[in-house]
Amino acid sequence: MAHAVAAERRSVYGAANPAGRVNTMAHEHTNPLGLNPPPLGMYTHVVKAGPHVYVSGQLAFDATGNLVGGSDVAAQYRQVWTNVTIALASVGATVDDVVRTTTYIVGQDNVQAVRGVRQEVNPQPPPASTLIAVAGLANPACLVEVDAIAIIRTGDGRTKEDTA
Repeated sequence: MAHAVAAERRSVYGAANPAGRVNTMAHEHTNPLGLNPPPLGMYTHVVKAGPHVYVSGQLAFDATGNLVGGSDVAAQYRQVWTNVTIALASVGATVDDVVRTTTYIVGQDNVQAVRGVRQEVNPQPPPASTLIAVAGLANPACLVEVDAIAIIRTGDGRTKEDTA
């Protein structure tokens, strides 16, 4: 586990502050402690630019790197949304701030199972989204991946930019 913590504190953009965040100009790059670290530091889980939040494609791995759900695409999808929620929370956002998602599902046969779970895990109203059936993902054990874009709103529903 020490390796995972060290990986989250390192970035190709410079030294991280004690919270594991790296500030580059107006962009905040974060690899939250609750997520499995990106392999070899090849990407950042979350980039925040002003009120805009970009979450890299999340897979069904827990914080220690174990695949959750095995060959059950619905269980994997639930874990993926758990990871999206962790990623968003790391910069002060929630799933209610999500405005767009892209979902990649391995095989057309898995689409219906994911659609059933979407009702449970997607914010309401649902964000703009694209669902793409693919032949495979970067990790062959993974059946679903979701990336997200969010805009952090204030308590009155306006973005932080609107209140500046």
